[in-house]
Amino acid sequence: MSALTVRQVRHRYLTLYGLRWLPTGLMIPVMILLMQERGLSLPQIGLVFTAQGLLVLALELPTGGFADALGRRPVLIVAGALSLVSLSLFAVADSFWMFFLVYAVQGVYRALDSGPLESWYVDATLAADPTAEYERGLGHAGAVSGAAIGGGALLSGGLVALGPMGPISALTVPVLAAIVAQAAALLTLLALLVEQRPATGFAAVRASVVQAPRMIGQAVGLLRRSRVLLALVAVELFWGFGMVTFESLLPVRLAEVIGDPERAAALLGPANSAAWLASAAGAALTPLLLRWFGAAPSAALLRILQGVTVVGMGLFAGPVGVLVAYLACYAVHGASNPLHTGLLHRQVDGPYRTSVLSLNSMMAQPAAALGGVVLTALAAAISVSAAMVVGAVVLAVAAPLYLPAWLAGRRAAPAVEPTAVPVPAADR
Repeated sequence: MSALTVRQVRHRYLTLYGLRWLPTGLMIPVMILLMQERGLSLPQIGLVFTAQGLLVLALELPTGGFADALGRRPVLIVAGALSLVSLSLFAVADSFWMFFLVYAVQGVYRALDSGPLESWYVDATLAADPTAEYERGLGHAGAVSGAAIGGGALLSGGLVALGPMGPISALTVPVLAAIVAQAAALLTLLALLVEQRPATGFAAVRASVVQAPRMIGQAVGLLRRSRVLLALVAVELFWGFGMVTFESLLPVRLAEVIGDPERAAALLGPANSAAWLASAAGAALTPLLLRWFGAAPSAALLRILQGVTVVGMGLFAGPVGVLVAYLACYAVHGASNPLHTGLLHRQVDGPYRTSVLSLNSMMAQPAAALGGVVLTALAAAISVSAAMVVGAVVLAVAAPLYLPAWLAGRRAAPAVEPTAVPVPAADR
């Protein structure tokens, strides 16, 4: 890794990150419609999604420990291959159990894929320059992923508009494009991601399997020992609960203010693409936020702002107001993610980096499930607006959890300032 410069590491990371999210953008507009076209009901589609969610929850932490023990490159290669398998199965699936298998494979892929590429980037950057600020690259990655998803969604819509290709239905064409994009991403990964590992082959795999539980245990031990890290991971509980507002309740709210579900559905396609582009723009602001306010204060402020945008989605009377608030929500979302992950990385050493990222990601899974139950029940019993306001409050309440990271940064700051004046021990 040390043979690469910081700039080379960043360019490779951003290239791989964009290619990783392009197939997702191609699939978002068509995956539910295609399952319906092939005979699945909405309740069946909901059950299909549980295969992915349960496997991600079960495997998130073990696969993070495995990536830390074996290496990020081999885990990412297996993940990319599994994604290619799941997309290929999706293209031909025509029954509930086939789609269930598709999302089971997708769940294993997502568990393996969660964290190793980002961990590789941070470790490779620090290997090239121990003083490098990798938050800038994380912010650029957010912009790249937003652009890739938004661009992929627009391309998907254009492919559907072209109509069927012989026996291939119009909704299947973007899936074939996603397969090509995923194959290109896997080949690029093989070419660009280099990693120094002490051993390879079957012996290394066996040793890594043995070491993975220890890596997990030590990552969990970091949470017990670090109040800062524990608070940062706890933020995901609030975010997981609150994200139901803009991922699941927004379509219902938009249909409510328009008064026509079909018109609302027609608006959601371009609105979703615009939202991810807004997320990319928000992520691009990360360097400015770091310079103006610092990582922890900016992250706390953005959690509050995201709550405000969700309140706007719930209370604005017309579709224009709801959609503007929706775009603002995603812009804040794009800016906050790099700040949060950057703070996480500052609290953990390389050997446990992916395990801690997996812990952080895993926290959102049960919280999102709870939010789905509670907020949809509130929407049915009271109103969608009331449910969105409750979710907004939960999002904003997470802001004080960044206080330990801010205090830790203030305590550490004098140690890295060469002009700092020594303070007598009695005055500390």
